[in-house]
Amino acid sequence: MNSSSFTTDILAELSHTLGQVSDETADQLVSAMGQANQIFVAGGGRSGFMAKAFVMRMMHMGLNAYVVGETVTPSLEAGDLFIVGSGSGETGSLLAMTEKAKTIGATVAAVTTNPESSIGKLGDIHITIPAQAKAEGASGKSIQPMGSLFEQSLLVLYDALILSYMDKHQLTSDTMYGTHANLE
Repeated sequence: MNSSSFTTDILAELSHTLGQVSDETADQLVSAMGQANQIFVAGGGRSGFMAKAFVMRMMHMGLNAYVVGETVTPSLEAGDLFIVGSGSGETGSLLAMTEKAKTIGATVAAVTTNPESSIGKLGDIHITIPAQAKAEGASGKSIQPMGSLFEQSLLVLYDALILSYMDKHQLTSDTMYGTHANLE
């Protein structure tokens, strides 16, 4: 097989997977983004990279958004929004953060493959991405290795949330460009 047919297969998987994500829960998360004092996003490994891309776009929209674990991340407080992306919903460090966010009084949005996972059960808002978690690599749910389908779907979902927020708040790319990095 050549790379272009793999690309076609990956795009088909993404379309199928994201087509099953609930618009209602995605809209709940967009509303929560607009109501939160601050927004914190966490993810481990490749899901963490997707979190960073999401936070960057939220910053471009003027939201007070932070990546958990960065040196410039402030304290989470009651009234804040904590978004956690975890394929399995069982990653120990992310579970500990989610429990702490709940204890503090933040709204928790869990994005996982399994709403019945430990993290999923803690979510006030739960978005299910029906992809395999990395530990299910031999399950046949994806042609891709490990958690690739979840991670790709997570990035596309995060970008869709950005577009929805932009639409609801009449933001354009031109207005957002004013907050784009200018020391590049």
